[in-house]
Amino acid sequence: MNFASTSVPRHLARGAIGFGLIIGSIALVPAVGPVTLLAAPLALVAFRGCPTCWMVGLAQTISHGRLERQCEDGACTLTKAHPTLKAAQ
Repeated sequence: MNFASTSVPRHLARGAIGFGLIIGSIALVPAVGPVTLLAAPLALVAFRGCPTCWMVGLAQTISHGRLERQCEDGACTLTKAHPTLKAAQ
């Protein structure tokens, strides 16, 4: 699956929103009440799933265009992308 964003800053912004919603919804329970927990599911929208999905997407976003997968005879390996092939795309 692909959880990558178009840029690292955009991905980090999604993470800040997601983690902010989770932390804020839990921290505000004593002041506002359990209704603030309704903001926590919005974090799943920002994360595009769960915090783990966001972390995988961060790794994918950072490595986008730097690694390529090569599969032969049922075995796949990751190798550095060739600069000439990257420029041609």
